[in-house]
Amino acid sequence: MPSVAGSRDMAEAASGGSSGGAWLHLFSSIRPYRRSWFSGDVIAGVTLAALAIPEVMGYTKIAGTPVITGLYTILIPILAFAIFGSSRHLVVGGDSATAAIMFAGIASLGIAGLQPGTSEWLALASLSAVLAAGLLILARLARLGFLANFISRTVLVGFLTGVGIQVAMGQLAGLLGVPSPKVDPGRASGTVVKFWDTLTELGQVSGATLAVSLAVLATLVVFGRWIKMVPGGLVAVIGTIAVSWIFDLSAHGVSVLGVVPSGLPHVGFPKGVSWTDSTELLATSTSIFLVVLAQSAATSRAYAVKYQERFVENDDLIGLSAANLAAGFSGTFVVNGSPTKTEMVDEAKSHTQVAQLTTAAVVAIVLLFLTKPLQYLPNAVLAAVVFLIGLKLVDIANLRDIWRMRKDEFWVAVATAAVVVVVGVEQGIILAIVLSLVLHVKRHYSPHDVVLSWDGAGQVKTVPATPGTVTEPGLVVYRFGVGLFYANAERLSSEALGLVDISDPPRWFVLDADAIDDIDYTGGRTLAELADELAGRGIAFAVAGASDGIRRELDRFGVTAKIGTGRYYDSVEAARHAFHAS
Repeated sequence: MPSVAGSRDMAEAASGGSSGGAWLHLFSSIRPYRRSWFSGDVIAGVTLAALAIPEVMGYTKIAGTPVITGLYTILIPILAFAIFGSSRHLVVGGDSATAAIMFAGIASLGIAGLQPGTSEWLALASLSAVLAAGLLILARLARLGFLANFISRTVLVGFLTGVGIQVAMGQLAGLLGVPSPKVDPGRASGTVVKFWDTLTELGQVSGATLAVSLAVLATLVVFGRWIKMVPGGLVAVIGTIAVSWIFDLSAHGVSVLGVVPSGLPHVGFPKGVSWTDSTELLATSTSIFLVVLAQSAATSRAYAVKYQERFVENDDLIGLSAANLAAGFSGTFVVNGSPTKTEMVDEAKSHTQVAQLTTAAVVAIVLLFLTKPLQYLPNAVLAAVVFLIGLKLVDIANLRDIWRMRKDEFWVAVATAAVVVVVGVEQGIILAIVLSLVLHVKRHYSPHDVVLSWDGAGQVKTVPATPGTVTEPGLVVYRFGVGLFYANAERLSSEALGLVDISDPPRWFVLDADAIDDIDYTGGRTLAELADELAGRGIAFAVAGASDGIRRELDRFGVTAKIGTGRYYDSVEAARHAFHAS
């Protein structure tokens, strides 16, 4: 928890400056902070800015907006999420999936004369961000952040692995300097199609571009493995800008960013849009909202699990809403939680959102003073950086661990990754949620059901609940391992009847309900019917270890009226003693 000492440490970390200390003191009221983190966070923020600036510029080609709007996505929006969000690690900014959905939605409006890159197009793009922000606020009010809980660790591994493969595949053309295939950004299969089309153009590889890509990759690997105190990404960006300027790489066939306009964004509601535009963009904004909700939650949860930190889904919804509202009011397109940017800042050893605040400050400086040097940055640098980030997102270690422990869950992770790569990120997330639910239902459908017995030393032991198994002559103590609901109620009934349907049926059947934490309507009616069936066979039905809540449920479903209040026991041992005394 924050402390006075912690706040004092933060003030000291600001090099003694009163304004910097005041800012960090303000931030300490939002997140606990340690003085030792400050320098690392600042370096991580600078590194993130250096790596993310060309990346978000690339996303403007998908969104159909001016290049400068890419930088705007990591200026005010990233600041808004850093302040209002819950995740210490999630980075928001331009995103390929949401940019593609937005492009397809605006294009489908069929407005005469509307073209990508125009002010009218940008206004609609900004409006879609405002609408997505409104939907995120509504989701927070409805507490829909719980949806993130339906994504298991298994599918998180599969999701991020799929994103990593997708990102790496998409960078091949940029690494080799071959013509980038023109793929409709609204097509979910664009990444696979682009990758295949790139392979057909290998004869046009640019030697100079490939050399730049290999040099950047080598720099990132060497610094990442052996010179970890210096961010390799920052070295690569600054170094290639210098080399490009000195040796005029563009004259040797190396593609560079080109002229980038300078200046801070104009802040205000998107101009020239109407209520009609809002209603027509609502479906598109809803699709964007769903992807932002799911992808951001999945990424936040992955890093919360990695660092064993607290993650509040509903607080993140406020942060994401604030970020998209900031995007819409600062003349840019929708922003999303980015797995690649989050991995970038994590690789740079960031601890908190101070890194994102630093990134925003660096971007502001770049917009005001440094756009001219940025024009010399080779596009291959972006491709190399993002390619390596994509590879690092492919979690081979955890996939091996899942394979070793649960092969069924391994295939779920693989299926999730495959859908992300082949179909799309949003479809992969939906599949991840569905498969997580399926795994949950499967475990509850096939619980660990056993018959309890006692050995000669009086110790409890378990045996499989196969037909005819008894605890001892005349007694069956049957343990049902999970909550009783519609999907497993028939299993309980059939197993119970199988245990008593023998030539010498038991006199007592005891249900050990210690692990049953809930009973739905189907489960309750099934137990009532089982009580009738056992009574018809002259078998006493007893319940042991039921909690007070389960007792009340059994009362409501009429089970108590059928077996009697005297057939409830605090433990299976008490039920067994009662059997012996009967």
